[in-house]
Amino acid sequence: MQYILNAPETINATIDLPASKSISNRALIINALAGNGIMPDNLSDCDDTEVILDALRDMPDTIDIKAAGTAMRFMTAYLAVTPGTHLLTGTERMKQRPIKVLVEALRYLGADISYEGNEGYPPLRINGKKLEGGSIEIPGDVSSQYISALLMVAPVMEKGLELKLTGDIISRPYIDLTLCTMIDFGAEAEWLGSDTIKVEPKPYSPRPYFIENDWSAASYWYEMLAINGNEESEIKLTGLTDGSRQGDSAVKYLFSMLGIKTIFETREPGVPTTVTLKRISMASDRLDYDFINQPDMVQTFVVCCCMMNRPFCFTGLSSLRIKETDRIEALKTEMRKLGYVIEETCPGELRWDGTRCEPEPGAAINTYEDHRMAMAFAPAAIKIPGLRINDPQVVSKSYPNFWLDLTRAGFAIGEEAGA
Repeated sequence: MQYILNAPETINATIDLPASKSISNRALIINALAGNGIMPDNLSDCDDTEVILDALRDMPDTIDIKAAGTAMRFMTAYLAVTPGTHLLTGTERMKQRPIKVLVEALRYLGADISYEGNEGYPPLRINGKKLEGGSIEIPGDVSSQYISALLMVAPVMEKGLELKLTGDIISRPYIDLTLCTMIDFGAEAEWLGSDTIKVEPKPYSPRPYFIENDWSAASYWYEMLAINGNEESEIKLTGLTDGSRQGDSAVKYLFSMLGIKTIFETREPGVPTTVTLKRISMASDRLDYDFINQPDMVQTFVVCCCMMNRPFCFTGLSSLRIKETDRIEALKTEMRKLGYVIEETCPGELRWDGTRCEPEPGAAINTYEDHRMAMAFAPAAIKIPGLRINDPQVVSKSYPNFWLDLTRAGFAIGEEAGA
C-alpha cells in the first residue's frame, strides 16, 4: 500500500494523542510481576503493547512478539524469572537484532536460556525459574532496554540486583523512567552513583496505575507546525504532563529552538493536561544536539531541519543501527530522494551543511518496517505536495491512529497500490 499526502495551508487541530508505549510496556511487566489482577488504566493500543498484553494473558508455548523490540527484551527477562518453558520469537528482522548482552547477563544471574537459531539472536528457548540475583556489569552504550529489562525483574530475585553500567550510558531517561515506574509499584531502587543501580529484593505491591499520553507521538505534531511556518496555525495536544518522566518530553525544549512555543493549560505536577503549540518568530539558524538520551527523535529532527533549511549536526546516534531498521542508512537514502545530502561524518554522527542534490520526481519514501520513518517523513508533505509513503500501516507499532489524526488536521490522503 502507498499513501499520497497533501497538506493544508493552515493547521488548526486538537489531537488526542495515544497513551505512552514506553510507560505501558513497563507497567504491564511490573504489574504482572506484582500479581495485580487490575490492568493499568489508559494503556496504549499500539502493536508493541498488544503483543505484551497477549503474551501475559495467554502465555502460550511459543510467544511471537512480531517486530516489537521492547517486547523481545522485556519478555526475555520476564520469562526468565517466571516458571514455565517458552519459545520467544519474532519477525525476520527481529531475528537479526542482537540480544546477547541481555541473555548473557541473565545467564550469569542463573537464568536458563538457549538460542534456537543464530548465537546471540532470537528466537530464544527460556526455562523460567527463581533467580538468585547479585552483582553484575553490562555495557551501558548498547541498549537501555537491556538495562530496563534486568531492572524490572530484579525485585523478585533472591538477592536483588546491583547493576554497574560500563562505558557511556545511552538513553538514561528511559532507565530513569523504568526506575520511577518500579518505585510506583513499591520497589526499592536507586542510583548509587553515576554508573551503578541498586535494587533491593523487595517484591512489587499491586496498585492502580494511570498512564499518561505519549511525548514521542507529540513530536510529529511539533514537526508539522515547525515546517508549516504559518503563524495562524495552532495545534492542541491532549493528555500530556508537565515535568513528565518520558525522555522524549525534551521535544518541547528542542522545538523551542525551531520556533515552537509550548503552553500547558495547567502545570499541576503529575496531572495530564492539554498542551497548545504556537509559532514564535525567534528560531535558530542551525541545530546541533547530542541525541544520546532521545535517539527516537532523530528521524523527526533530520526531516524537520531539512524542510526548514536548517543545517544540523546530530551526535549520540550509535544505537540507531540496531533499531527497527538501520535508521542512519535509511535516513541518508530517503532524504536523498527528496534532494538532501545527509552525511555520516563519523560513527554515530549525522550532519547536513545545506548540500542539495537533484530530487527524484514522484519517488516514494520507503519505511523499512519502521513506524518512525513513516511518521517523521509525513510532515514533509507540507513542503512536497503529493509526497508518497510506502507501507504506511507500519505506524500501528506505536500510533495506530496517526493517519486518521492527519486527516482530522486537514491533510488529504490518497491511496494506491504500492510499487
